[in-house]
Amino acid sequence: MIDIGLSKMALIGAVALIVIGPEKLPRVARTVGTLLGKAQRYVADVKSEVNRSMELDELKKMKETVEGAARDVEQTIHTSASDFEKDWHNATGDALDSSSGSYASSYESASGVVPAYAHPRKNWRLKRAAVPQWYKARAGVRSKAQSGAARVARFRPQKFR
Repeated sequence: MIDIGLSKMALIGAVALIVIGPEKLPRVARTVGTLLGKAQRYVADVKSEVNRSMELDELKKMKETVEGAARDVEQTIHTSASDFEKDWHNATGDALDSSSGSYASSYESASGVVPAYAHPRKNWRLKRAAVPQWYKARAGVRSKAQSGAARVARFRPQKFR
């Protein structure tokens, strides 16, 4: 940056005192100080943004190399698994199912029918009723709905009933 020593600062201050005057000099000095501070903050923000963008580019390159390596590993695993599956079926004697293009399992070839998948549907009533009534009473869970008037009548003091 600009190399300003103590002698140059004194000369600038003396000229400013003569040109601006002693009444306006403090206000001008404050304004110049705030402008210099804003300029320094702006330069620091630009530097940090450039550093962030450089780091982001480096991270993108690193991400691409890691993704490429992961794809290579996945591809080698798939090829070795398919080779193993072919060797296994050749060794066990399972026949290739010509209609579906996959190996037929021993269960399918024995019975001829594969059972369909049935989703285990859960009954929400059973799940709700799994909490015991004594626990609900102790925890203060309301088991019956009451209207506002019934609730007021229930909790009204004894002398007004």
